Amino acid sequence: MEKITQVEADNRERKTAAEAEAREIVAKAEREGLALLQQTRAAAAESGKQLLRQAEDRAARRTEEIRLSAEREAGALRQTAQQHLDQAAEFIVGRVVKH
Repeated sequence: MEKITQVEADNRERKTAAEAEAREIVAKAEREGLALLQQTRAAAAESGKQLLRQAEDRAARRTEEIRLSAEREAGALRQTAQQHLDQAAEFIVGRVVKH
């Protein structure tokens, strides 16, 4: 009888120890999961920042390309306008002198 009581007590102790170990394993897994989640969020935020910086750099380069192109076109238009202005002035002078 004493032996049965002892075996039952040992079984209860093992069960209690196993439950405590299981709770610790679950708690550890939760802590590690939360840490991994925080790392993933931080990495995603950093990745987002890098993508934004890259997009801003591309936008700045494209803006510069557009500005340079606009300056070239404006210069060509000014040159064309100047040529037409000279031709118009000669035409007007010629008309005035003939009359």
